[in-house]
Amino acid sequence: MKRKIKKWALRFTVTGLLIVGLLLIIILNPILTYANKTEHASFTIYHQKPIDSLLYVRLDEAAVLLQKSEFYRHNLKLDICLNDGSVYPTLIRKLRGRAFAWGFYDKVVLQGKMNEKDNYLELNGYKWNLIQLLAHEMTHCVQYDKLGLWKSKPIASIPNWKWEGYAEYIARKNQDQTDLIRNIDRLEQAPKDSWEISFEDGTISPRDYYEYWLLVQYCLNIKKMTYEQLLKDKTKDVVLQKEMMGWYEQNKRAL
Repeated sequence: MKRKIKKWALRFTVTGLLIVGLLLIIILNPILTYANKTEHASFTIYHQKPIDSLLYVRLDEAAVLLQKSEFYRHNLKLDICLNDGSVYPTLIRKLRGRAFAWGFYDKVVLQGKMNEKDNYLELNGYKWNLIQLLAHEMTHCVQYDKLGLWKSKPIASIPNWKWEGYAEYIARKNQDQTDLIRNIDRLEQAPKDSWEISFEDGTISPRDYYEYWLLVQYCLNIKKMTYEQLLKDKTKDVVLQKEMMGWYEQNKRAL
């Protein structure tokens, strides 16, 4: 009986390892699930349908934002996986969860419906600025590239506000997003029960991501920290939040 149990346990283990290995091969090689791939600048775009040439413009603009990261490496190559009929985005969603997009390793996987002309990606009726979404997810790839797998999320215990907030900090560079006082004003004026914060272009940021972004913006722009210093800093987010709001009240009165 014990011999049979060990035999079945071995079979289940081997089967499990084979499935995990197959998934890993597919995840690292999107071309296995896409009909086409197109090279553009430092990007390899995986797609089922013909590409709208405006996507190249959006990618180039996102790349300009990405260059502002202190972790940026000019020869980093990234895969852009479109949600246009391949099973790949569905696979990533089942593994990672539902989101506008996912950025990991050297891959950006779009999940919603993309509108290159009007520069947004839509999911469940909400719109995320497409250029900024691409830059956000590309920043995660830059984080992985610099820190390595074991020092990146989800393996490393980096607080979400430092991980996601930095991606928002790099991406959110529209003219109405660069001033911290104005950004805090927007948060203060938003309905307290809404999960999103709306921008002037009709797109949104999830409230938690928005709050993470403000903390990172405060640390990097006002406290003059580098992102590497911020990652090493042990100050709790609640302490920084209180400190930031004190700075906000003082500078708001001075205007």
